[in-house]
Amino acid sequence: MGFAHNNVLHANHFRKDWQRRVRTWFDQPGRKLRRRNARKTKAATLGVRPLTLLRPAVRGQTVRYNRKLREGRGFTLAELKEAGIGRKEARGVGIVVDHRRRNLSEEGKKVNVERLIAYKQKLIVFPRKAGKTKNGDSAAEDLSASTTRVTLPLPESYPTEAPRKITAEEREFEAYKTLRTARANARHEGARKARAAKKEEEEAAKKK
Repeated sequence: MGFAHNNVLHANHFRKDWQRRVRTWFDQPGRKLRRRNARKTKAATLGVRPLTLLRPAVRGQTVRYNRKLREGRGFTLAELKEAGIGRKEARGVGIVVDHRRRNLSEEGKKVNVERLIAYKQKLIVFPRKAGKTKNGDSAAEDLSASTTRVTLPLPESYPTEAPRKITAEEREFEAYKTLRTARANARHEGARKARAAKKEEEEAAKKK
């Protein structure tokens, strides 16, 4: 390390005693086995319940990820109401509720309502005590049906369409021009209304 000109001398401290501060991770294989055994134990204690709770299908945030569907935190109250499930009842049958989430589109709401209805149709509610059924428990013939512990998969983010020919109407349609016209109409709507109102007033004044 050379020194040149009238500069400040270097004060590099290289003796950091790093051997005292280094973190080791030699117990990783043991932890892996322990986690696996814990998952097995938990699955056994759950009985016939699904391994995971039912969550809604939501779009990812930002332009980069909004074409992807992922599991959200919980279903909205509007989605539960449309599917005919009470908010208190939902948590008891493995449905997560998020009272803060809002539905911003009818399409997204429809997907989750259909998801709830499909889950409700497949749901089998066993009575807590054998022979003592309560309101909301499944019928006796449903209890003997085969069960699965896998939750509903997420729907396709975009349904695939079969290839087809472009119609003459689609060829003639000018998307950019239509968008610009609609934008201009929305922008000048207020001024045009004011101008029309003023014109009507002037005409009415002339008639008097």
